[in-house]
Amino acid sequence: MAYAAGVDVGSTQTKAVIINEKRQIVGRALIDTGANVVRAAENAHARALSDAGLREMEVEYIVGTGYGRYRVTFGNTQVTEISCHGRGTVHMFPGTRTVVDMGGQDTKAIRVSAAGDIVDFCMNDKCAAGTGRFLGAAAAALEIPLGELGPRALLHQKPVRISTTCTVFAESEVLAWLGKGKKIEDILWGVHQSIASRSAGLLRRVGVEDEVSFTGGVTRNIAMIKALEEKLDKRLNVSEDSHFMGALGAALFALDYIISSRSPREAAEIRE
Repeated sequence: MAYAAGVDVGSTQTKAVIINEKRQIVGRALIDTGANVVRAAENAHARALSDAGLREMEVEYIVGTGYGRYRVTFGNTQVTEISCHGRGTVHMFPGTRTVVDMGGQDTKAIRVSAAGDIVDFCMNDKCAAGTGRFLGAAAAALEIPLGELGPRALLHQKPVRISTTCTVFAESEVLAWLGKGKKIEDILWGVHQSIASRSAGLLRRVGVEDEVSFTGGVTRNIAMIKALEEKLDKRLNVSEDSHFMGALGAALFALDYIISSRSPREAAEIRE
């Protein structure tokens, strides 16, 4: 049994996934990226190995992805995060044709083929208003742990409208609403709606197909899922592994290399 690995080094968190020849996830890890990107990649991979109960030598091929993919110094090659998210998402949700990937610094709208190939994509330009960073600014302004934003936002009654298009000014607008006596829950839902509106705009630029999947770190925010579903009027594909989709796609590309390097007969047997 051969194993392949993918390491997705994001701006905020680093993810690692190990799969077997049957394309099943056997190990995964998630850590904060921090200042030392090389060490984050190494630590995430080591933890994924431990989770899988494998030794380093048992993993035949490793693909790095994410903004820090070139810092995966122990990897064999690199693939862009857009390609990896497309590949990983279609593997997990075969009916997917549109992907929204929301991370700490950017949001990407991706249209994919049935094979997981990229048909079209676009991402937020320069501004982080429609990303996880915008949520982080709101959390800092309200002094609420990031993990509590989603549940609190869902308790809204009369949500406010967040008008700023700049993360730098988001904290000021949030505090202004708080100063006017607005409830934290209503402010938070306004923040989520603002992000969802910008993300929906990106998706419409590439084309919103029947089945849409949500990937990236913000998939752990239940209010963000609900806000996006309301804006798109569609139910999103989300799983417990949506946070790992880029790393999964990278691992699948790594497995492709392992299979293609074998004899035609061996490759055919693996595909079956």
